[in-house]
Amino acid sequence: MNQTKLRAGVVGATGMVGQRFLTLLADHPYFTVTALAASASSAGKPYEKAVEGRWKLAEPMPDCVKGMVVRDASDVEGIKPLVDFVFCAVDMPKAQVRELEEAYAKAEIPVVSNNSACRGLPDVPMLIPEINSAHTAVIATQRKRLGTTRGFIAVKPNCSIQSYVPALTPLLSYGVEAVNVTTLQAISGAGKTFDTFPDILDNVIPYIGGEEEKSEREPLKIWGSVRNGEIVPAEKPVIAATCTRVPVQDGHLAVVSVKFTDKPSREQILAAWNAYSGEAQRLRLPSAPEQFLTYFDQPDRPQSRLDRGLARGMGIAVGRLREDPLLDWRFVCLSHNTLRGAAGGAVLSAELLYRQGYLQPSAEA
Repeated sequence: MNQTKLRAGVVGATGMVGQRFLTLLADHPYFTVTALAASASSAGKPYEKAVEGRWKLAEPMPDCVKGMVVRDASDVEGIKPLVDFVFCAVDMPKAQVRELEEAYAKAEIPVVSNNSACRGLPDVPMLIPEINSAHTAVIATQRKRLGTTRGFIAVKPNCSIQSYVPALTPLLSYGVEAVNVTTLQAISGAGKTFDTFPDILDNVIPYIGGEEEKSEREPLKIWGSVRNGEIVPAEKPVIAATCTRVPVQDGHLAVVSVKFTDKPSREQILAAWNAYSGEAQRLRLPSAPEQFLTYFDQPDRPQSRLDRGLARGMGIAVGRLREDPLLDWRFVCLSHNTLRGAAGGAVLSAELLYRQGYLQPSAEA
């Protein structure tokens, strides 16, 4: 399709997720990066200087951003003429994040956020484009609340749920009653590398603050329905989550046990996974995997190192489907936490919003 590229800003550009945004947007067919923003301590510096010694990705820094001067993230009015919308991945207390994101939205700058501050709001869509693309309908309600005509906030879910929510979604028709899940989460989810996180070596940390609550609550919003302009969360299933940090650089793996009202057969589960696709595939969005869910027959797959890069890190790997002696079925699944689970998921959401008409050139372009 032919179109003029939208101008995208990256707020929180110096952190690990911000860096990932820049690698994904360097040659994007819909968007081009025109503004970088971060904390006041980085403002005024060329980007290459602002992240000197702190580039955390294996991929090289894109040449197109090296000389771009970083702006203060709080300078909303200064950034406004430069962008059509922004991605946000700032490291701030939640109250401050919400205040900042709403300031951008009220300045008529749409925000596609990696942060959690606005996820619980019923008029803020929390998107996995293959699953709940219809939730963008609540943007009209949000704009009324904010008093905007084009500004709004859309968010992506927590990275820990992006492996097992996709795997459970095709099975909802069988009546998913209860889910017990343990996540084995990579250190990049905490913005760390092995050089900066020596405590993880030869270790597993059985607690991640706030993660279990998000992992139990956020899927219900994703599976919810739009009523009277707001998202009403689903009432089931009941989810019990244990979230752990493991010595893996990238890739969140989940071990899942499921109880059904109408227990499906193994063949029915595998067929549902293989056939499942969503709006992202129908629209052939640039970041969408052609095959959303890929099942591995090998008993020792998926593995973080081998399978996190499935479909450029945007596919979901599933394996080890077997009957559960306590519930009904159990399996493991894997997603790349900084691609599908963070920046890549936000870019895919922005592609959906663009194709749906919610992201457009600003009047100042």
